[in-house]
Amino acid sequence: MSKTILITGASSGFGRDTAQTLRHAGHSVYASMRGVQGKNREAAEALRNLGVKTVELDVSDDTSVEAGVKTVLAEAGTIDVLVNNAGIASAGVTEAFTTEQAKAIFDTNVIGLLRVTRAVLPSMRQKRDGLIINIGSILGRVTFPFVGIYGASKFAVEALTDSLRYEVSQLGVEVVEVQPSGYPTNFFANIQTPAGIEVTESYGEVGHIPDAMITSLTSTFESKDAPNPHDVAEAIVKLVRQAKGSRPVRTVVGAPFGSDQANEDVAPVQSKVIEALGLRHLEKVA
Repeated sequence: MSKTILITGASSGFGRDTAQTLRHAGHSVYASMRGVQGKNREAAEALRNLGVKTVELDVSDDTSVEAGVKTVLAEAGTIDVLVNNAGIASAGVTEAFTTEQAKAIFDTNVIGLLRVTRAVLPSMRQKRDGLIINIGSILGRVTFPFVGIYGASKFAVEALTDSLRYEVSQLGVEVVEVQPSGYPTNFFANIQTPAGIEVTESYGEVGHIPDAMITSLTSTFESKDAPNPHDVAEAIVKLVRQAKGSRPVRTVVGAPFGSDQANEDVAPVQSKVIEALGLRHLEKVA
């Protein structure tokens, strides 16, 4: 069955590929992004040529989010699926990031996700049906050094995903998460690095490790054995296709680095917490 799907951060990378793949699967897709008539004009036009609708939406701006969601609802009448994909990557010595940089990362990766979810949920609750797919990361389960701020934002997405999942389950809305590993997209090309260069330099050899990590990843991504970022789009399409109530809460895509084991280990602990609170009925979507 065709669904109306809104995707954030769809000008490039996972978001753009997912928009195209979902459209090819027969869904009505709204690819949201900043600068539809500006810096992302070409990307928006290319998507429209494939039958994907585009909408101006900046996840870091309340007014833009509300206007973008209202535009989709006015035109389509419903949003069956929300894919919270927009995000900012960062890598570097944690101490060298300014608080303003950290705020900007969290404003997109965490608060931005919450903004769009809050704008979409009323319509889903009203019809007692809907699916929200949050794009997390394996770095929301396991920690790499020098990716602390980005990882912290993705750990926050884990908590938001679970809490929202329980809170809206009896209202007919399902909330799940996709946890991608590293893939060759422009995500890494646009990675945020610390503004405090002098702090990084004061770390000596340790301060050079983040650059070496990025160089190594870039080299891997340019090899013939590079992972295919299309894996993420396929995982999302599969989740959309699955029957309500049968979807896994978390789906790891790519090299797990133990995140799959962490998911497996945490699940029964979390379930016991919910049982201890006398809220076990919230674990299954109505």
